[in-house]
Amino acid sequence: MTRIKSLKKENPDAIYDAFAQAFNDYEIQLSQEEFIRMMQRRGFAPELSFAAYANDKIVAFTLNGIGAFNGTKTAYDTGTGTIKEYRGKGLASEIFKHSIPYLKKSGVGQYLLEVLQHNEKAVSIYKKLGFEVSREFNYFVKDNSELNLSAEQVNKAYQLIDIDLSDNKLMSEFCDFNPSWQNSFEAISRNPLDFEFIGIIDSERLIGYCIFEPKSGDITQIAVDKKYRRKGIGNYLLSHILKINQHNSIKIINTAINCTSITKFLEANSIKPLGKQFEMIKKL
Repeated sequence: MTRIKSLKKENPDAIYDAFAQAFNDYEIQLSQEEFIRMMQRRGFAPELSFAAYANDKIVAFTLNGIGAFNGTKTAYDTGTGTIKEYRGKGLASEIFKHSIPYLKKSGVGQYLLEVLQHNEKAVSIYKKLGFEVSREFNYFVKDNSELNLSAEQVNKAYQLIDIDLSDNKLMSEFCDFNPSWQNSFEAISRNPLDFEFIGIIDSERLIGYCIFEPKSGDITQIAVDKKYRRKGIGNYLLSHILKINQHNSIKIINTAINCTSITKFLEANSIKPLGKQFEMIKKL
């Protein structure tokens, strides 16, 4: 017999232990420090997150982030999992259905998630729950030792500088697609000290930038002014990232599949897509 309740009063160590058990067969494992950092970035709200318990132990959970997405207060699935012994019992669906009245009461107007496209079972479940695909994403992971950057030379007049979130309006103009939840300026602003904000200027004019998380190797955003593309600026940014990266790989999560410019840029630097995800939304 299981019961579902909020994680508002749950010990953070117990939440991480459940997460680690649920995802222990996944390709990428997160340390507790990485998990905490991920939860902060994604807006984790324990009071609006829920778990199924058996004998006072978490056996399934949905960890919700709360924020704004396309102008609407949104709940975001930062992690849904079930420990092996309790899979196949429909607990994830039960937890989701249980959460809906609480989310609505808090003013949430929609629920957002991302799911690996090859996880056909999960995709099917979400569709049955009323989710619709809103976008398709690529994700990329590459070991530092395997990176082979193209040899484009950059104009020596261009300079690397430190920037900050006050430049986000101009940075947004460089982007070819709206960032996903975890890569948005709102997500970055939740813990900006985790990131490096790197700009490239030409005669004091910002012409390209990158927002990078050195501890995880995550390239959160990278873009160049359309008038300055194919001049080696993106490569210049990548080269700098490699110098300050504290992780053994770099990753770029959730680039829009229909954005061929970013895909071609990464592939030209030996960074090929590792997989694909669906972004899915359900109106509440």
